[in-house]
Amino acid sequence: MEDNSSLVGGEFLLRQIDKIIIVQLLVMIFSCINILLIVTFFAKECFYTTARYMFFAVTLLSDSLILILSDILLILNYFQITMQVWICIIISVVVLLYLIVTPVTLTVMTLERYVAICMPLQHGELCSQRSALQCILIIHGLSSGPCIVVLSTFFASASLSLYEQYRICSVQIFILHRWQNHLRSAVHQFNFLIMCIIIIFSYVKIMKVAKVASAENTKSTRKGLRTVILHAFQLLLCLIRLWFPFIENAVLQIDFKVFNDVRYFSYILFSVVPRCLSPLIYGLRDETFFHALKNSAFGLYKRNI
Repeated sequence: MEDNSSLVGGEFLLRQIDKIIIVQLLVMIFSCINILLIVTFFAKECFYTTARYMFFAVTLLSDSLILILSDILLILNYFQITMQVWICIIISVVVLLYLIVTPVTLTVMTLERYVAICMPLQHGELCSQRSALQCILIIHGLSSGPCIVVLSTFFASASLSLYEQYRICSVQIFILHRWQNHLRSAVHQFNFLIMCIIIIFSYVKIMKVAKVASAENTKSTRKGLRTVILHAFQLLLCLIRLWFPFIENAVLQIDFKVFNDVRYFSYILFSVVPRCLSPLIYGLRDETFFHALKNSAFGLYKRNI
């Protein structure tokens, strides 16, 4: 019996290591792509002085940070490595903040397209470099709202001795009572409801402009509509990612093995892949950015040769 159990344990450990290796390969590939996109952003002055590219850079930096931190937490979780709770709180706060920064920034990017197409005369004033920088600060302020709610309920419920304990680090460490889980879910759903309303409003307004647009403006308007749809799709992926912990908890009550598999595949499908593919697709759709991206890639290739 001991030999059988040790074999089963060895097979399980090998499966875990294989999963970790696959994730590391994906994270390395996607991190390199995101770094290339960030380098391209800083390569031309027109990018870091234009509102929509500045917002795009915020999503790139936010997604890259989440990609790296979530990968570190995944490794620590799989190998059951513990840390003091106060250190975990610092890491988790950053993760919680930037999980919200990306969807909020996507919503702002949608509004920028709405202003550009429906209010072209005011676009230059409303979407200047200074306005964009102020807006980025507002994005981080709004995104910190859910973090403040989660932290406030945690600090009010946690004992002082908890901060010095050693535990496996997870965002779920903030959930000490079931009502905190419900409150966190309600806050996230309210935020995404507001974001969805803004995106639907922008889409409807751009559609109205598209119907009355002249032949010259039709191409620009249709491109704006496709951008809004892309942002809606990205928001959907972010929403699914925030819902998955509740699905995982339900699966955990049924079967631990199935829970591990669900958590692994949800991490790859809704955390790793979207954090690179969505920004890459957005970057490729913009002709100016695409040409600069080709030049950056070609320049790096020549240096390596």
